Amino acid sequence: MSAAWTFLPVLGAPILHAPVLRWDLLPGLQRPISRRWFGANKTWRGALVMTVGTVGAALVLHRIPAYRRRLPPPIVAANPALVGVLLGLAVWTGELPNSFLKRRLGIAPGEQQDSPVGVVLSIFDQADWVPVAWLLLRPVWKMTPREAAQVFTTVAIVHVPINVVGYAIGARHAPR
Repeated sequence: MSAAWTFLPVLGAPILHAPVLRWDLLPGLQRPISRRWFGANKTWRGALVMTVGTVGAALVLHRIPAYRRRLPPPIVAANPALVGVLLGLAVWTGELPNSFLKRRLGIAPGEQQDSPVGVVLSIFDQADWVPVAWLLLRPVWKMTPREAAQVFTTVAIVHVPINVVGYAIGARHAPR
């Protein structure tokens, strides 16, 4: 599935973000984007680091012929820095609506609500940025709804073990 390969650079976000969280690096940027709307844990530091990590991974991966062969042709032809920026922006901006809704429902960061709404939000939380990436990538590549659904499912499944690893190394407060 070539669509999923397009999203592989997003793994650069947690790879770079985990040590920043673990060792509290760049503390001056640890300012909430909007404490009132999204809570204190959505910070400018996270936004910057996750975007930079994704751009870096996109640039490195684009240099690997085996990776490029798996990509849709419009993504291969696009500037990898642009694709990385669009994916990086999607990673953190895509989390904001879900965080906004969870804060309105009184769900603390990293927690789940024991209700049908809480379960749906928890599942959506694993890949909440994928619909935003679908929109942001549109000028570069028009992903089909089927491709978007496949990527959403793949990302949701991959996200779970990443959360567990993040918890194990001390970068997350909960393994979900």
